[in-house]
Formats: sequence, C-alpha cells, structure tokens
Amino acid sequence: MHGRRLLLPAALLHLHLLLVPLSPVQARVTALIVFGDSTVDAGNNNDIPTAVRSNFPPYGRDFPFPPGRATGRFSNGRVATDFYSEALGLGRAFVPAYLDPDYGIGDMAIGVCFASAGSGLDVATSRVFRVIPLWKKLDMFREYKSRLADHLGAAEAHAVVAGAVYAVSIGTNDFIENYFALTTTRFLEFTLAEYTDYLVGLARGFLAELYGLGARKLGGELPGAEIRVAEVYGFFEDMVRDPGRHGFARADVGCCGTGTYEMGYACGAWAAAAPAGTGTCPDADSYVFWDAVHPTERASRLVADHLINTTFGRFV
Repeated sequence: MHGRRLLLPAALLHLHLLLVPLSPVQARVTALIVFGDSTVDAGNNNDIPTAVRSNFPPYGRDFPFPPGRATGRFSNGRVATDFYSEALGLGRAFVPAYLDPDYGIGDMAIGVCFASAGSGLDVATSRVFRVIPLWKKLDMFREYKSRLADHLGAAEAHAVVAGAVYAVSIGTNDFIENYFALTTTRFLEFTLAEYTDYLVGLARGFLAELYGLGARKLGGELPGAEIRVAEVYGFFEDMVRDPGRHGFARADVGCCGTGTYEMGYACGAWAAAAPAGTGTCPDADSYVFWDAVHPTERASRLVADHLINTTFGRFV
C-alpha cells in the first residue's frame, strides 16, 4: 500500500491532521475522507434529532453547489476541507456528507465527510447534544467501504481507500461543551492535564482503528509511520488579532445578527426576524467569523491555502 504522512497541530484543543500520499509521483490521491466536528461537517446532522444543525438560512447563502443551498455546513459557504478537495485535484470543489441523501456512493468515491457538528473525541461530548460519536463515524466508514466495494469492485475500492487523504478536525468541543461547561462529570474525574492525556489516548485509538481499516502512516507504533506538525492556531489567531493584514474588516463579531452569540438556530431565528437584508452583514468576505463561533468561507479558504502552501504542501 502507498505510504501516508500524518500532520498534527501543537495543541490538542483542535486535532487537525491529514494523512496523505508521500508525493504525487509515488501515489495519486484518490479521495478525501473527512472526520471531525462543525468545523468540517458538511451536513451529517441534518436529519438526526439534535439542536446542533445549520441546514437553514442564512447558512449557505454563498454556497455555490448549488447556489445558496443551506447544506448543513456552519458557514456562509464552503469549509476548509472543501478547499482541500479542490487543491488535491479531485475534480470537485466540495466534499459531500455521507448522510446527505442527494449524493450516492458514486459521488462519494472521490470524497466523503463523516464529521458531525458538536462531536468530540470523548463519547461523553457527543452525548451532550446527541450527535454522532467517533465510534459511530468509524462504523459509517466501514459501511462506506462495503458500499464502495459493491460499486467499484473490491480491488478498485481498496485502491481508493489506500490512496485517500484522511482529514480530521476535532477536539475543541471536548473542552468547550464538556469539560469547561460542566455538562458531564469529566471535570470531576480528571484534572485538565489528565483529561488532555485521556483525549490523546482516544486520538491514538481512533488513528489505530483508521490504520486497521486501510489508512497508513499513523505513528511510531505502526509500521512506517511519520508524524508532522500542522500549525492551525498561529495563523488563525493572527487573522483575529490583525484582520486588516488579511483583508478583513471585522474579527470582533460575526456576520450573523449581533455577531456576539448567534449560531445555529439562533442565527437562523435572528435572520428570519430581521427586516430584509439586515439579518446578516452584506459582505461576509469582510468578516473572519460567519456566526459567533465559525469562520466565514473566505476565512476557511485562507486557512486551507495556508496549510496547503506550508505544511501540507510538502506532501501534495
């Protein structure tokens, strides 16, 4: 099988990694397979009983495929992994959600998203808002592999899985929704350092399972592994601290509503109640944040460009 390289940020608060082929010469990238939370969810929460959803206006107002569709992405348009797909030359500028009924297994042969907004590495985090836990995402991936084999044949499906880039963006909610919010007993069970170590262990286990399912290059305990650091926070923090340097006008508030607390249904309710044209800012490209938590499409594009042109650029 082709090798993979693993990229991780310096902080666990947001685990962000790519497992990619060694070089375009050694291995063709066959697909982009995404795991994570709302930073990369493409709509897997749309039809599950949770409040953590965004498949309604004004979300998606600038999404181009098709124009204006509220896909379930927590953005005015695309998220970072959509731009990874574009940069990897996969022939499509977005990654569909696995549970989106508008896409079949043929559509997902070059890219699929298993992310679920509100989820984390810790299963207790996913229970807070009844979203898809990490173990369930792995079950969905197993099902995907089976469906892909039925669609392409076993040999070609194996080649797709082996040659794919795996992107994982997860971890923030374990702290924000769970540990610091005191919504579960984790703050009583662990010190902050212990909880961080616990999450690292969960991340290791998740990567080991991915490895067993066909992904490669996951760490020193697995054959041929190589780990690289992908810095996300430094670049994004610079956008927030000095938005003008990156072409933004505002980083202190989001585009939706007052920009101070609205996200999900609150963002939708504000936009629906406001006079026409006043529920969101007129130009989302001038804002770092779309709602009170999530970046605009332009901010996501800049993050993706930064990672592709720096750390990820060594391998793709």
